[in-house]
Amino acid sequence: MCGRYSLYESMDFYLRQLALDLVVINGYDDAQINRYNVAPRSRVEVIRQVPGGLSVDRLRWGWAPAWTTGKGPLPINARAETVSSARFFQALWPHGRALAPANGWFEWVAGADGSARKQPYFIHGAEDEPLFFATLAEAPSSASDTERDGFVILTAAADQGLLDIHDRKPLVLGPALAREWLDPSTSAQRAEAIARDGCRAAADFRWHAVGAAVGNVRNEGETLIEPVVLA
Repeated sequence: MCGRYSLYESMDFYLRQLALDLVVINGYDDAQINRYNVAPRSRVEVIRQVPGGLSVDRLRWGWAPAWTTGKGPLPINARAETVSSARFFQALWPHGRALAPANGWFEWVAGADGSARKQPYFIHGAEDEPLFFATLAEAPSSASDTERDGFVILTAAADQGLLDIHDRKPLVLGPALAREWLDPSTSAQRAEAIARDGCRAAADFRWHAVGAAVGNVRNEGETLIEPVVLA
């Protein structure tokens, strides 16, 4: 986890749920985003706190330090337990903290019969509330400089019923911890504690099987998150 997620409300909706008393200086929009199948290496909205307020940037999902250029695909996730001490993410920790708003994420479960075909599931908030993934992000220094931008989603160990779906889950923060995660005044030690202990529990989520169409990154639309009946 996490290899695909959905983001379909307006940015105004997510920002209001965060209830941050900050000016949005870049990227505000009240139009529906309608991304039901956000895939690695695509560009998607990420919320950062910068001098002067909040910035919403469309960053590439995936990041690697400059010294690894050309050495394989960009990682899209980082383990919350080790991110603060990992040399790989040293350039982003702790000042690169950001949030990826979402409505849910997808996981694939191997068939009980041992077949290679996997069943996708959509995991979302129990009250269909917006989710905030803790991320580390690097934003371009200018509109034309996108060579070094990107972000990774932090992941935590799954718990309770989510273990039946996958052993990892995105580090989903409630609004209060999400605000603290964004705040540049939050110490590195406190950020480590949030990464270690702040993930919302499995009881906060619901999940259901969805159709195989979500496996194709070219597919989009609300039908991708609709429940399907398993045979």
